[in-house]
Amino acid sequence: MPDQPTQAVQDYLKAIHRLGGADEGVASGKIASALGVKAPSVTGMLKRLADAGWIEYTSGTGAKLSPAGLSEALRVIRRHRLVELFLTQVLKLDWSEVDAEAEALEHAISPRLEQALADYLGEPHEDPHGHPIPSRTGELKARNLKRLSEFRAGDVVVVREAQDDNPDRLRHWRTQGLTPGARVHVLAYQELDDLFEVEVDGTLIRLGSEGLTGLRGELVTANSAQ
Repeated sequence: MPDQPTQAVQDYLKAIHRLGGADEGVASGKIASALGVKAPSVTGMLKRLADAGWIEYTSGTGAKLSPAGLSEALRVIRRHRLVELFLTQVLKLDWSEVDAEAEALEHAISPRLEQALADYLGEPHEDPHGHPIPSRTGELKARNLKRLSEFRAGDVVVVREAQDDNPDRLRHWRTQGLTPGARVHVLAYQELDDLFEVEVDGTLIRLGSEGLTGLRGELVTANSAQ
């Protein structure tokens, strides 16, 4: 078993997981972009992570989480999402504020406090943005979701997840009703202008693909023409 991970190690493991590194190798360039660091420093860190047993890494196939690395990544993700939910449900912070706060707190939470949060919140399944929370034993529910911009006229979609790293966009989605659980009826899509017309809770909204970027959902009713 590798030594107790530092905050930097945890950040790398979480980023690799987010980029699909639980199942396949992730290129160092993608990791550098996700973490906002320079590629040479990423390469050096990946070699150290591999030497410590957190990942499997070669320059040709990229970085893939080892069993120990996957377990640690899921622990960090669980703590992050539990903190986000506590901050919104108990302290009543807006969902646009909690990602940055959870980033700071996730590294300082002990296993005992993590479980106390989970018990207080009723061992929840999702964070405020709809992302699944890993279970106490490290299971993470798999979902088959699509970007909302991939649906077309006639589709009725339930929003399941909202990307949480852009506070302005989260606040905008909140005002439009585009939050997890919302039913979205795609009325029309004008390909030339890249413009969607959607109905959310009886309100007509017009926005482009960029305005939907970061929202993921599942189909309820399909366009009969598809």
